[in-house]
Amino acid sequence: MFGSALARFLCSITSHETPCELIKFEHEGFAYVGGIGRFPDGQIAEIFLNAEKIGTAIETAARDSAVVASLALQHGVPPDIIRHALARNGNGDASGPLGKLLDLLATETV
Repeated sequence: MFGSALARFLCSITSHETPCELIKFEHEGFAYVGGIGRFPDGQIAEIFLNAEKIGTAIETAARDSAVVASLALQHGVPPDIIRHALARNGNGDASGPLGKLLDLLATETV
């Protein structure tokens, strides 16, 4: 619960005056909340990623990966480039939560 409240708060103070989308998902047995802020043209501008277990290494790694992804997005790197650069399991599934979130976004119906 706290993770989604934190993601909602972060989206409210940093989004580009557009609503922030929240996506709840599980990856490798951990619950995450991803926040997606968009530019006015609808392109992804920033990503927030929080784990259910606040204060853990898992949560820190998730948040840090989202910060780096956001910086790349704001410098013109397309989400698909970031997505394909991230680690994958042998079956092609994302190895980490950022990859899982980007996979979920890639399968959205637009």
